Formats: sequence, structure tokens, C-alpha cells
Amino acid sequence: MGLEMEAVAAAATAEAAAAAREQGVEIYPLSRYYFGAKDAAGAPRGLETAADRALRLKVNFAAHGLRTSVHGVLLVELFDHPHVLLLQVRNSSFVLPGGRLRPGEEDVQGLKRKLSSKLSVIDDGEADAEEDEDDWQVGECIGMWWRSEFEAIPFPYMPPNFRAPKECIKLFLIRLPMSRQFVVPRNMKLLAVPLSQIHNNAQVYGPVISGIPNLLSKFSLNVISD
Repeated sequence: MGLEMEAVAAAATAEAAAAAREQGVEIYPLSRYYFGAKDAAGAPRGLETAADRALRLKVNFAAHGLRTSVHGVLLVELFDHPHVLLLQVRNSSFVLPGGRLRPGEEDVQGLKRKLSSKLSVIDDGEADAEEDEDDWQVGECIGMWWRSEFEAIPFPYMPPNFRAPKECIKLFLIRLPMSRQFVVPRNMKLLAVPLSQIHNNAQVYGPVISGIPNLLSKFSLNVISD
């Protein structure tokens, strides 16, 4: 009996250690990453009016139903503090890298496709796009948000008065390698924003981005500085 209990305890310890490693996130210095620019594909969404966007979303909802968006949370180190990589559109709004899934597309595969489209030299649809998508290490889903109407503020839960939600927004933690090249469309900027700046700052970054520090609180962030 004693040996059996020791074996069970050892197995539990090993599982706990594995879980701790899984919850740990290594964050590498911003200086280890390289940045470039590429031509923007298609019309920039940042220029469309609110009415145009609402009409576009209504048409998509009528054709495909619930809209599912997937976005990546990419962390880097700067000044010994974790920063989130955000895309800024036309020097105005901030967004996380990602976008809408295609009908029937899986979350992880769709996010890899969107990350390659927004942050890699290879655009979506090119011959080498599938190989580039395999380079992204998509971790767990750390948060989900729901939008009741096309222009409504998203909630991090499904309110009881929601009859037919129009959009589900999912955030995934992306584990970056020690070094990587980021190539961004010319109509966007890729900025490293400190967690302390976006925390509860919904007025500037919106409710989804400003809630990221709370979502990351369960992880052990291992900041690696040069």
C-alpha cells in the first residue's frame, strides 16, 4: 500500500509540474524580432464608415449566421515589462492580429491563416502560405466575447437577454519563438504596448484589449531580457 501511495504521489507531482510548465509563458525581448512592410491587400477596412460596416456585417450574418472572429495575443519584452503586439489602423483604432473565420473553418487553422496574412511576408492564398501557417504556435483560448448586435459593445459572457448573438470573439495565446520576422501591411502599424497601459483602459483600446491583463493573470510570465 505504501509503495502504491508513493507512486500516486509521484504521478500527481509530475502532473502538477507539467501543468505549471504549460501555464508558464516565456516572453522574449522586442529587439530579437525583425519588422518589415508589404503592400496592403484589398481595401483598408479602417476607412469604411460605421454605416458601411454595419451593412457589411448584416449581409454576412444573413448569408452565414453567427460571425466568429479569432485573434492572437502576442507578448514581447521591453524595459523588463510584458508588452502586447497590437495593429494600429490608419493611426486610429487598435486591433489584435486576427480576423473572421471562413464558414466551416476551425479556430486554430483560421487564426494561423489570419496571422500569416497580417504578420508574415506570405499573403493568404500564396503557394507557401500553408507552410508559413505551421510556424505559428497557437496556445489555449484565454477568453471569449459576445456581441448582441453588429455595433454593440461585446460582453465577456452571454447576457440572458441575448436572443441571437451576432458575433463571437475568441482570444488565443500565441507562444512566440526567440526570434521571428513580422511583415505588416503598409496601411497598418505593429506596436508593442505595455500591459500596464492597456489595463482597464477601454476608452482607448476597447473592452476586449483592455481586459487582456486580467486574462493573463493565471499565467506565469517569464520575462527574458537581453
